[in-house]
Amino acid sequence: MKKTILSLALVAALMTSCKEKTQEEAAEAADAVGTEMTEAVDSAAATMDSAATEVKDAAKDATAAGAAKVEEAAKEVKEEVKK
Repeated sequence: MKKTILSLALVAALMTSCKEKTQEEAAEAADAVGTEMTEAVDSAAATMDSAATEVKDAAKDATAAGAAKVEEAAKEVKEEVKK
């Protein structure tokens, strides 16, 4: 009878210690996922900022090129009017 009770106590102790270890591992995994998600969001934000800057620069270049063409066309029209 003593052996049975001691065996059950040992099994209960092992289950309890395994449960704690599993909980610790789950907590660590959750922290790791949270960290990875934060890094992914930061990376995506940096990429979006970079893309927005590139689009902004391209728009400025296109506007400047368009303005130069309009100015050139206006000069040609003035010259045609003078003739």
